[in-house]
Amino acid sequence: MKRAIIILVLIAVVGAGAGAYYMSHNGQPIAVQTAPISRGDIVDAVASTGTLQPVISVTVGSQVSGNIAWLGADFNSIVKKNQVIAKLDPTLFQSQVAQAKAQLSQSKAALEQAKAQLIKDQANASYLKLTYTRNQDLQKQSLISQDQLDQSKAAADQSAASLELDQSNIQQATANIEQATAQLNTSQTNLEHSIITSPIDGIVTQRSVDVGQTVAASMTAPQLFVIAEDLTRMQVSANIDESDVGRVTPGQDVTFRVDAFPGIDFHGTVAQIRLNPTVVNNVTTYATMISVPNNDLRLKPGMTTNLKIQVSRRSDALRVPNAAIRFRPSVDTFAALNQPVPPEAQGGGRGRRGGAGGQGGGARADASTSSSTPPSNAAASQASRQTPATASSGSGQPAAQGNGGGFGRGGGGGGGFANDPQRQARMMERFKSMSPDEQQQFIARMKDRGADTSAFEQLIGGKAGAKSSPKKSASAQGGFVFQPRYGEPQSGEEIQELFKPLPTTQTPGRIWLFIDHQLKPVNLRLGITDGTFTELVNGDLQEGTEVVTGITGVGPARTAAAGAGNPLLGQQQRGGQGGFPGGPGGFGGGGRGR
Repeated sequence: MKRAIIILVLIAVVGAGAGAYYMSHNGQPIAVQTAPISRGDIVDAVASTGTLQPVISVTVGSQVSGNIAWLGADFNSIVKKNQVIAKLDPTLFQSQVAQAKAQLSQSKAALEQAKAQLIKDQANASYLKLTYTRNQDLQKQSLISQDQLDQSKAAADQSAASLELDQSNIQQATANIEQATAQLNTSQTNLEHSIITSPIDGIVTQRSVDVGQTVAASMTAPQLFVIAEDLTRMQVSANIDESDVGRVTPGQDVTFRVDAFPGIDFHGTVAQIRLNPTVVNNVTTYATMISVPNNDLRLKPGMTTNLKIQVSRRSDALRVPNAAIRFRPSVDTFAALNQPVPPEAQGGGRGRRGGAGGQGGGARADASTSSSTPPSNAAASQASRQTPATASSGSGQPAAQGNGGGFGRGGGGGGGFANDPQRQARMMERFKSMSPDEQQQFIARMKDRGADTSAFEQLIGGKAGAKSSPKKSASAQGGFVFQPRYGEPQSGEEIQELFKPLPTTQTPGRIWLFIDHQLKPVNLRLGITDGTFTELVNGDLQEGTEVVTGITGVGPARTAAAGAGNPLLGQQQRGGQGGFPGGPGGFGGGGRGR
């Protein structure tokens, strides 16, 4: 009987233990998901949508009003330059021409009449002038009275005035002839415009009128046809977001697809980035024109394209899955694996109070790094005494090492950067591994926080962090330097320099390996990404190495400090561990973990 009771007690204890294990793991076994590091092509591309359209498309209209009497072209008609494609009713224009011709003939007759009157008045003026001369001699001999002499003088003066009037009449008749001629030319031009011809060789893509329809040309010419010059050369008008336009430059390759031909890739080249911005719902885009060959005429005007502009490409590159870069183990993960939390996983949060902080006041740790319950005080104290190591920020970027207090302003206990020779040596090594742009950005951030950066500036000759001069030589910039001058027009070559793409930069990253049932961090430097894979620039990893992309079956850790802390703060903990950004210690003050 006693033996049976002992057996029952053992069975109950084993069952309780199994039930507790099952509850702590949410009833799911722990499974580590991995993916191998591989080699392949990585294409960094800017995605957008656009519309296909002809390179040259001419809208044919009518300069005169009238009724459509005849149409010589329809949709998809191939037309040649100067080919008649439509005619308006010419009756009204023909009558206007006839009226203008009659007016011109009348003006010419009036001119001839004015010239004849001039000849007549010239003869009369000569006679009256001769009479006045003879009367002067007769009056001196007292053969005629003074009154007769005065009358002959008045008649001579009137004849001279008549000559001037005849000259004016001739000038007026000449002007009337010119006016009638101009009116005739206008009428003839309107008659010619009633016959509409094609301005270019091409194909009719749109017809807007029918026979018998009246078109009225008042302020604008009515649209009759739309003619595309050459459909074997097309272009895509794409709207590139302002966040991506800095990476787009003329000459880049473009791949796109249309719904009419699924699965078929079409290719083009960036031809122009227009400076005129378009703002819709506070979203700014820039029109980008892409040249597309269309020799087989499969692409039609108006088709919607889903395109990718190739910014950069790496062939046969060592690449890491992006899921591995995004993976961040939490405290629960290490508890489920019976593994102590390494310093790299003890990410700090944002803030300037507490024991340590990240870069710029501490970095916000990834949500996946925070436990569902606050860790115990003992665990936190043990973590604060561990050897500093590289840490991770919330954005997934690895950071430089740090411990103790902050660098510059803020920061909780311990000495700063200058008071820790070991930390200074580590940071110098880290600084040397940065690219020149990253070094300048780092020193600029430190100066903004009031930190002493003389050691870093001396390391690179005192030039880091300085603003680049716009007058720097072309050789120093690696090409032409665009220097706009006020009041001076710029050539097309200089304007194209506005669209040089941004240089490709390397970024730090961290992935995790699962070795001997333990998570091991590995720091590396990353290059371009296509959204699925990221280029591995340098590191100790080789092709085929399995990297962790996720862990399933991890439940909340049951720690001794469960429920401890202020319940109003939820999952936040003040005084978390920081780094650069997110490691122990930090640059710029204490952090607040999340």
